[in-house]
Amino acid sequence: MGADQNNPQMGPSSSTGANAFEGEWERHWSPRLLELCDRIRSATLEALAAALKSGDMSAVATAKAEGAGDTTYGLDLPSEALIEAWFESEASRHPLSVLTEDSGWRHGAPDPAGGWKKLDGFDHGGPRIAFDPVDGTRNLMTNLRSAWTVVSFAGPGKDQPRFVDVWAGIVAELPDSRAGQWRRLSATRNSPCLLEVFTRDGAVELERRELVVDQDDRADHGYFPFFRYMPDLRPAIAQLEAAFFERLQRLEGADVRNCYDDQYITSAGHFVLLSLGTYRMLVEPRAFLAQRRGRPTVPTKPYDMAGAMVCALAAGCEITSPTGEEIDFPIDTQTPVSYVGYANSATRRRLEPHWLAVVEDTKGP
Repeated sequence: MGADQNNPQMGPSSSTGANAFEGEWERHWSPRLLELCDRIRSATLEALAAALKSGDMSAVATAKAEGAGDTTYGLDLPSEALIEAWFESEASRHPLSVLTEDSGWRHGAPDPAGGWKKLDGFDHGGPRIAFDPVDGTRNLMTNLRSAWTVVSFAGPGKDQPRFVDVWAGIVAELPDSRAGQWRRLSATRNSPCLLEVFTRDGAVELERRELVVDQDDRADHGYFPFFRYMPDLRPAIAQLEAAFFERLQRLEGADVRNCYDDQYITSAGHFVLLSLGTYRMLVEPRAFLAQRRGRPTVPTKPYDMAGAMVCALAAGCEITSPTGEEIDFPIDTQTPVSYVGYANSATRRRLEPHWLAVVEDTKGP
């Protein structure tokens, strides 16, 4: 399906009863989820601080298990336990479905005998919520850069939600030990993107404003990352990248010395930086190229980026498939997702033709 060139992907959600659920989001779910994000931040940073104090990072940087979506490291364990307890508490009061990278989708509802009971599927009248509690574990467990908690919220529906059903998103920063503050983005399909900045302990709100992208369409003097996490795909991605910047230099007069790269291992962080205008364009081509080559790869997954993408789109970014089409995907822990993000509509109009020309010119394995 083709993208709406003026405001792609941001029409009304297709979730059953999404508009009627808006009041419930404001009254109950948004406060509860923001509180849970705060608890995840505190527990995760306490674990990091303890490891740094001991001088032994193995407690947080050692792989503990392979979950449904990704490797679970020591730093992930406190947040996974918090979400498990949160799910059981909420399920004892009202029906809901929750996805985590460890367990996949789980469904629960109040048990008339007390507590909660397991359900078989999504058709229960409650919300469907996906979590990536620590997106960017590999950055944070080495105290290199921030990670992010991502919440992707869909209203009631009879089936597993898709991206078009994700009605609200929250992206909350988990800063490294040197940071004195942290940021949070939140949005719904019916609201602007809200940016909040807090002191490290969360006690003082330093900034609160609607986040709106700029309209600068520059083709240089900014970050234009092509994300290349997997070594085996780096030569193919480098070929696309070189061809793209050659076109910008030749046809747009871009000073490619000032087209900067950034390899930040977190999908949520990508969308935050795109929303802030730090990234002018972002290409995540791994799944797209792997499919072309007929080989598997480690791709971006829906649960670690859907809520962040809702926030970026609400801020005014434009995000497409690698071939320029509207994006949709099931919210799960396995579906590979590739995308191209633009800081604003003006940037998309200027740069997308060059990207699509490169895609067309490099068809084949």
